[in-house]
Amino acid sequence: MSLVRSQAGPLMSELVVLVDEQNSEIGTADKNIIHTADTPLHRGFSLFLFNSKKELLLTKRAKNKKTFPGVWTNTVCGHPGPGENVVNAAKRRLKDELGIRLGSISIQEITPYRYRFTDVNGVVENEICPILVAYAEIEPKFNFDEIDDWKWISWNEFLEDIKKNSQAYSPWSVEEAHILQKLDIFNR
Repeated sequence: MSLVRSQAGPLMSELVVLVDEQNSEIGTADKNIIHTADTPLHRGFSLFLFNSKKELLLTKRAKNKKTFPGVWTNTVCGHPGPGENVVNAAKRRLKDELGIRLGSISIQEITPYRYRFTDVNGVVENEICPILVAYAEIEPKFNFDEIDDWKWISWNEFLEDIKKNSQAYSPWSVEEAHILQKLDIFNR
């Protein structure tokens, strides 16, 4: 992950990779600055972590998040830094947000995905965001700066709930769940 030192002191910011519609890198920017009403297209990732019972680990985004605060979403989302692949970025976010160290556990990139959504505060998420899937038996120790709550939910129960309560979830997690359902991820 690439970090940039703030001029104000030792605080560090995360850089995101700006891309064009073909996912070619065109630059980098500070994550805390680019998420606005006119967020440029950048790289992200979205991870769905399952256990052996085919339960999905859902997380509720912290209320202090700049985008989509307080909504339920898939396990972790984030941004690969310059030169960082999405699997390493996902492992970094699992550790940072949930205290999970996957080590040798495999994370599989399922399919590319592109989205643009605006939250209730007018902040836009605009990403080329591969969908990742991993399997592990873990209990998270979540970071309260990142996550307000978490729960394991059966895949089928999750699919039913997003049909009834889609507004309670991040819009990307709803769309990605439909994509994973069509791909029949448990029978790949």
